[in-house]
Amino acid sequence: MNVPGYRDHPVEPWDRIAPADPAEAEDFLRRCYAENPRLGPVEPRLAIVRAQIAATGTYVHTVDELGHGAKMAWRNASRCIGRLYWKSLLVLDRRRARTADEIFSLLVHHLRAAGDGPIRPVISIFAPATPGRPFARVRNEQLIRYAGYRGTNGCPAGDPRQVDFTEAMQGFGWHGKGEHFDVLPLAIETPEEGLRLYELPERAIREVPITHPEYAWFAELGLRWHAVPAISNMRLSIGGVNYPLAPFNGWYMGTEIGARNLADADRYDMLPTIAARLGLDTSRESTLWRDRALVELNRAVLHSFEQAGVRISDHHTESQRFLAHMRSEAKAGRPVPADWTWIVPPMSGALSPLYHRYYEEMDLRPAFYPDAEASGF
Repeated sequence: MNVPGYRDHPVEPWDRIAPADPAEAEDFLRRCYAENPRLGPVEPRLAIVRAQIAATGTYVHTVDELGHGAKMAWRNASRCIGRLYWKSLLVLDRRRARTADEIFSLLVHHLRAAGDGPIRPVISIFAPATPGRPFARVRNEQLIRYAGYRGTNGCPAGDPRQVDFTEAMQGFGWHGKGEHFDVLPLAIETPEEGLRLYELPERAIREVPITHPEYAWFAELGLRWHAVPAISNMRLSIGGVNYPLAPFNGWYMGTEIGARNLADADRYDMLPTIAARLGLDTSRESTLWRDRALVELNRAVLHSFEQAGVRISDHHTESQRFLAHMRSEAKAGRPVPADWTWIVPPMSGALSPLYHRYYEEMDLRPAFYPDAEASGF
């Protein structure tokens, strides 16, 4: 089975000229109205939608349809372990925004709505794509990412994953400080204005300094991470209508930061440094120095976020929550698509109850799809 978005089958480019599929629209609307009886009978609504598609090639979602469609897309997100709370998603309807200034202002509002106080799941949905016409989008993969610099004399700085994007931003006139945690500008592209860069204000960026509950020297490493993981390079598809600009966030699972962002050899690669400070024997792999350093880094991340009062979850708790989600969905008679390579935590995988299970790979819609073009130049 070829399922777009899974590890062995990339998402194919979407047809930007083709009109909305009436069958896909009907399937979504019937399920949406069945799950929300308060919306009333669906047949009158289907007649309106069919007429709109015939006349314009697309149709306009009501506020209720948009909100529930976004929640369904999260519910169907095969790579997300945190779907138990899909009903709690705050949906911000931003379809009227057109200019880059308006979009930027609303993205700042998104980050503040998500990050001021307890972290909460938020999605901001901007104007849908109209068949055959250009559309607005954000070129960043997340609303908050740290710049990466190749450096000189073999001394790079920042996040290596962002080197190409950083250089593209420099080509448009942006200049960072050349430090490890320079927040990249937002690159907002609209049909009328082209690409414009915006610096995020400090009030929109909540960051957590990384310290350790036992090792005071951990603070000397100067590590930190932002609190809101807001993905911005995925296309939201609801009932045959595509929303190219629909950034959304949940909250971090500790291993995303401690076992990937700060630990991966092609990211911040902090394990050798931490191992050295711990006095571990790194002369051979069999001492398991990487594993020991990894545990302490992840302890530091969880400790730091908890001390700062920023919502985060550990991978053991989140694994149990995903099982609860699966039970809840089974009770509702719905399948749960899941990608094993993303659902199983990136550390202590065999300790997770998700490890010894098989999952179905399904292209359930509404859905989020990666947009490879969004971050390319």
